[in-house]
Amino acid sequence: MSVEKILGDWKKGKFKPVYWLEGEEEYYIDKLMQYAEHEILSEADAGFNLTVFYGKDADWTAVINACRRYPMFAERQVVLLKEAQQMRDIDKLEGYIDKPLSSTVFVVSYKEKKVDGRSKLAKLLKEKEKAEVFSTKKMYDNQLPEWTSELVRSKGYSISQKALLLLVDHIGNDLSRIDNEIDKLLVNLAGRNSITEDDIERYVGVSKEYNVFELQDAFAKKDKAKAIRIIQYFEGNPKAGPIQLILPSLYNFFSKAYMTFGQSATDEKAIAAAIGVNFYFVKDYMTAVRNYKYEGIENGLLLLHAYNLKSIGVGSAGTEDASLLKELVVKIMA
Repeated sequence: MSVEKILGDWKKGKFKPVYWLEGEEEYYIDKLMQYAEHEILSEADAGFNLTVFYGKDADWTAVINACRRYPMFAERQVVLLKEAQQMRDIDKLEGYIDKPLSSTVFVVSYKEKKVDGRSKLAKLLKEKEKAEVFSTKKMYDNQLPEWTSELVRSKGYSISQKALLLLVDHIGNDLSRIDNEIDKLLVNLAGRNSITEDDIERYVGVSKEYNVFELQDAFAKKDKAKAIRIIQYFEGNPKAGPIQLILPSLYNFFSKAYMTFGQSATDEKAIAAAIGVNFYFVKDYMTAVRNYKYEGIENGLLLLHAYNLKSIGVGSAGTEDASLLKELVVKIMA
């Protein structure tokens, strides 16, 4: 069941006695827990009928006793168990989950992992019609641009492709932070309904000219002067482009370009789907392939591996990061 379906049911006043929220993607779990804590009950009812436990400090008997209480002056009560993955003896909740109280909405947040499918608890959650299990997994990096674009649209705004890529590349796979940054951007749009790369630069702090995305573009086009300018900017602004982020990004770029050699399709959309990237990026990979050919791409991957070792001091102790990157530019583009 999706987040939207669960929230839709809750808004209609349709509840199951038990909701088990588990998995690696905290964003959706937090979204449901936030609604359960602040929206299911009115402010007046919450004073008597909302109980919140935290797994690290929770005693299983106290949790079950709270769940078995009847609501006071209300139709239902809500019991939340946050960070349940830290709770000792969590399997002791089996007795209540087997026979839950219909007037209690018991919501469990079990982050970072899933309950062992072989356990009695997992089987109870799966078998019981009164329980709803919501499982999440981390989103793939290549899905982030589309997800972010859809999030912006859901808020009634649009975002340019360049701004979208700058935002996603800067933040990475952190859905909560992406959502927060978008909200911050929207507050500052001053009546406009579209986010631009200038907005990303001004309010998120990412230069639209000096970033890893533009560095990849310079490598693809073999534009040595542009690459050196960007590296010099990073040298003066270390937080904007630490070498520990630059080298993996470049390695990923050359790896994707390398993957295009094994594709029979020539259509860019088909290639994007085959190698698992956003369609917007394909032209950059194809530019790199034309400029480097097979041997150049392969050599680039080997050099990136070697310079990654140098960046952690293997065979190059004491060399400045900017110097390593400039050397890398010269050797790859040679």
